[in-house]
Amino acid sequence: MTTHEMVLFVYDNLMKGEEQHEWLATARPLGEATTTPEYALVDLGTTGALVQGGLVAVTGELYAIAPAALAALDVHRGHPILHQRAPIRLAGGREAQAYLLSMEQAAGCRRVREGDWRKRRGAPGAVRARDNSPLVSWAKRRFDPPPR
Repeated sequence: MTTHEMVLFVYDNLMKGEEQHEWLATARPLGEATTTPEYALVDLGTTGALVQGGLVAVTGELYAIAPAALAALDVHRGHPILHQRAPIRLAGGREAQAYLLSMEQAAGCRRVREGDWRKRRGAPGAVRARDNSPLVSWAKRRFDPPPR
């Protein structure tokens, strides 16, 4: 990595195979990464947002990106009005830059419980997790039709 490149953590539609990955066409992929479990991933519809103060380890990818490409991406992501680019902590002790949304801005947004954009509800190929908690099991028994 050159001294002018920044390490950027992406976690949503900027990842490889996603619809906005072309914004990272000039960036060098550095591999997959996971944050420490102190974030939340929210679904904004066409994009996601990382929120500090959650309890989830978010899955994503790292890229080495040149300042000019990062400046263009900053404009695209609405930095600093919508998203704020700031350092985050990764599992293993590393830091990287990422686009964050404040808790206030994320209020009312659907959380991606698994912390993985590709597994969110409605994502292509996402497997629906079954909730077998005691409350759900009780509710299913309560509202299932009686046996004949």
